[in-house]
Amino acid sequence: MTSALAVTLSSVHVADVLVSYAVVFFTQRPHAAVCNTNQKKKRKKKSSRRRRSQPKRRHQSRRFRSFLSGERIDDGAVRQVGANRRRRTAVAVAPRRSRHISSSSSAAALHNLRPPARRLISVSRLDVSSPSTSTYLPLRPSLRRNAAVRCRPSRVASVPSAAVSLHPRQPPCRLASVSRCLWSECVLIEFSEWLSSFGIATSLIIYLPKVIGQDVKTAAKNVNYWSGVTATMPLVGAFLADSYIGRFWTVMAASALYLLGLLLLTMTSVAPALKPCAGDTCPEARKIHATFFFLAIYLIAIASGSHKPTLESFGADQFDDDHPEERKKKMSFFNWWNSALCAALIFSSTVIAYVQDHVSWAAADVVFISVMGFSVVLFWAGRPLYRFQKPAGSPFTPLARVLVAAFVKRKLPWPSGSDGLYEVPMGDKAARGRLLVRTDRLKFLDKAAIIENGQQSPPDEPNPWRLATVTQVEELKLVLNVIPIWMTTVPFATSLVQATTFFIKQGLTLDRTLGRHNFSIPPASMYALSSVGMIAMITIYDYALEPFARKITGHERGITILRRIGIGMAVCILTMSVAAAVERRRLDLVQRDTARGSTSMSIFWLAPQFLLIGIGDAFAFVGLQEFCYGELPDSMRSLGVALYFCMLGAASFASSLLITVVDRVTRIGGKSWFGKDLNSSQLDCFYWLLAGITALDVCVFAVLASRYTYKNVRRSTRNAVADCYEGEDCVETLA
Repeated sequence: MTSALAVTLSSVHVADVLVSYAVVFFTQRPHAAVCNTNQKKKRKKKSSRRRRSQPKRRHQSRRFRSFLSGERIDDGAVRQVGANRRRRTAVAVAPRRSRHISSSSSAAALHNLRPPARRLISVSRLDVSSPSTSTYLPLRPSLRRNAAVRCRPSRVASVPSAAVSLHPRQPPCRLASVSRCLWSECVLIEFSEWLSSFGIATSLIIYLPKVIGQDVKTAAKNVNYWSGVTATMPLVGAFLADSYIGRFWTVMAASALYLLGLLLLTMTSVAPALKPCAGDTCPEARKIHATFFFLAIYLIAIASGSHKPTLESFGADQFDDDHPEERKKKMSFFNWWNSALCAALIFSSTVIAYVQDHVSWAAADVVFISVMGFSVVLFWAGRPLYRFQKPAGSPFTPLARVLVAAFVKRKLPWPSGSDGLYEVPMGDKAARGRLLVRTDRLKFLDKAAIIENGQQSPPDEPNPWRLATVTQVEELKLVLNVIPIWMTTVPFATSLVQATTFFIKQGLTLDRTLGRHNFSIPPASMYALSSVGMIAMITIYDYALEPFARKITGHERGITILRRIGIGMAVCILTMSVAAAVERRRLDLVQRDTARGSTSMSIFWLAPQFLLIGIGDAFAFVGLQEFCYGELPDSMRSLGVALYFCMLGAASFASSLLITVVDRVTRIGGKSWFGKDLNSSQLDCFYWLLAGITALDVCVFAVLASRYTYKNVRRSTRNAVADCYEGEDCVETLA
């Protein structure tokens, strides 16, 4: 059942991507005309009425096509093509020779383009009284029924004489299904990456002793080293993506490196010269096999670390934060992202594990490289439709400048009002990114934005190490506010990482038979229940809880991000309490019947704690991903997602440290909580300790969350920003 759920989820994403491409190919033409066979038949019936105005319409159509070919126009680049009571419908046409076109400051002057062009072009509606919204084309009823075209909001800087940046190959509107196509591709390729990553991680501890011939201690060390590289690489990959390379090309480079690693891994099982043994069996693998095997898995570790945070940030970049509907879709994106993660975990822990055990390691490697290669090809095919964020250099340099400027001007008096603080005007070329509203937290940093020497205005070229903008100061405040929240999640995650160690070992001591044929359930397969719980909870939250909470609270998310994280942390307390109770029952059975021990207890007694882990992850981990992405500065979004993965790595190290400390402390008082095996240990006491630590952590988190100030972005009434495409300069979002 779980395997079918995983296959169904991946099939839905593949089908959605293919259908979206088909719709784009068959509906979006260079002139954006909307017509089909039925429309042609209707036009023949109305030929008598069209014959009167045909010369003028033919001239108008030819004239509009000349705009697209790059010829200059003499009556303005932005023209009105229709109006109603509330909105003015306008189109901005960019000649191929000119990248930016200035628009008139008065919307009332846009009266030139004639009605026939309304059928020939895709337009964006610009609401002059409120932020831009996404609407359908103003086509005639006969054409509107057959047109499934939806506009992306026009983006014009909020200054009287602004510029609109259009890609020469991309019309200002996109199909309604394209937005689903974009994030579906990202989710699909991430499903493929997690499938390979989980498949290798869960089988590595078995492969090293069984095939290469290492002892358990050496194999465990190698697994920890590999996991450490995988956990630390997200910071490096995210830094390169945000600073220099860009998120799209970082994903492509990581995917190429990933495919190379999978190819080498497959060759070690297929190529005769790289196989572990010349014959069928051997006590120890050949050195050339071990060399290429470790080279392959470390290439995969490096690529995986660079792939995860960058791809998630790139997928979230496809949504416009200034558009209410797209903000809601981005919330669902993070939910479905984690659903794909859970589906990959279920598929790898059931189907892939079966293939590795009963078929061959080579067959599993072929599945990995085939699925990953297919998803990479689909991801590359969507390149013309993506929204690209231009890398803004090192994100740490502006933060360091704020600290230096605040320290240098620490003795300056406070200005009488906010007018004495420096900020780049909205629409200025120097304003790269969204402007933030000044907050009262960490006020000593605001001195970095004080204009010196009593000047009413800053110099034309201010020294960035002595004068920072209010937005740069607020970005540093965001980083300093996020760090304490992130630190409180490490103790909570320390409790959850026990599921991959002690929970699985408990399953080895229980009755694992199922059915009349005595099918033996692998203990690692129980971890799939956490994915089932997470997928079920995400679906319920996305379709039931969030809309219901939105009606009650009026908040667009239903509940705030930090409250969602807090609920997940509270569920973790219940998880460890249930685990302690189950372990206490198991130990009681061992004491009563020393012959059978706990084998009379079914492994499904562990199901509640695994399901609770998934439910808690649906709240806490999804909220953490959204929090790290949204609350850090825009230039550090990939680094924010990398912080989430580093939290899991820090929790693993903290768990090892806690076990060492508890073992030494309990030895002083008598018997250690960790014996030679589980039957001589007292894991129930350890679980109660973790529940208490998590409860204390939740209290600290609640205090910090109540004092936390969310990112506040400056918004203008006339809000429009140019979309950014690959290889093109763009006007950044100013709302």
